[in-house]
Amino acid sequence: MTASLEFGLDTFGDVTSGPDGALLPHAQVIRDVIAEARLADQLGIDFFGVGEHHREDFAVSAPEVVLAAIAGCTKRILLGSAVTVLSSDDPIRVFQRFSTLDAASSGRAEVILGRGSFTESFPLFGYELDQYEVLFEEKLDLFTKLLPQGPVDWNGMTRPALKNQRVFPPVENPPLKAWIGVGGSPDSVVRAARHGLPLMLAIIGGDPKRFVPYADLYRQACDKLQKPLRPIGVHSPGYIADTDAQAREELWPDYKRMRDRIGAERGWGPMNRAEYDREADHGSLYVGSPETVARKIAATVQALGVQRFQLKYSAGALPHEKLMRSIELYGTKVIPLVRELLA
Repeated sequence: MTASLEFGLDTFGDVTSGPDGALLPHAQVIRDVIAEARLADQLGIDFFGVGEHHREDFAVSAPEVVLAAIAGCTKRILLGSAVTVLSSDDPIRVFQRFSTLDAASSGRAEVILGRGSFTESFPLFGYELDQYEVLFEEKLDLFTKLLPQGPVDWNGMTRPALKNQRVFPPVENPPLKAWIGVGGSPDSVVRAARHGLPLMLAIIGGDPKRFVPYADLYRQACDKLQKPLRPIGVHSPGYIADTDAQAREELWPDYKRMRDRIGAERGWGPMNRAEYDREADHGSLYVGSPETVARKIAATVQALGVQRFQLKYSAGALPHEKLMRSIELYGTKVIPLVRELLA
């Protein structure tokens, strides 16, 4: 198991605070994300994912551009989105951008396709929210038809039809690796199996073991649909410091502010410290010392039988310097400990 297990890091380019406590400009945050990815590469971490958002509290709206900059200063780390909001984008342009990234990075590009948990991109790019489901289904269908890299015929309601159309540039060593990001819908799990794509489970709250039925459903659906069983991954938030107490105290203020800001938009009540500690103790918040985080990751990997774990290491305004230390501990201590625990 440990030989095939991959470890990744994800960030949404959360706007961080500087030494004076003031929020940094988006441009500086993007430069810091590139530095964080460079460190991850130096530490031998397998994957670095950059999310797509179109709002003030996240700096990255064009992840492929940031990933291309990262490709130029790294050597081996896989580079992907976390996630690409396919519903409000054009599948052909998404494929072209990632096939270009694949060329620039010598074959290291991946794309994680999803509907996203934020909806700002829909009015921004002129899409109606009442088409939320059909947009994703149709665009995913078209995207998967591009992966074999032959001439494409396609018809649908959400964009003009294609007839015997080629798309360039092709991926040098096809196919482009594409995942489906899923937040907990059984239909979405089956959709990933139906399209023959790997499954990335976004587990951002509650006991991660509650997702065991989804992992099992994916395997069963692949078998029933006679599709090859592809990898399953997990994306969850976390933060690592030298001790449990230090990690919890450093993360808490910024995590609460981020959670309360997003929660206010969605009708959730403010997060209290007891809820935070429950998530750290029993939920899907991987916060603590390297030993604590490693044990928790190992338990999740074992329970769900996954092939990749991606830690969403950024959290609101938590400063760049603390994120760099967390990445360092993840690469030098957590990953070797997880492999040891699972050996």
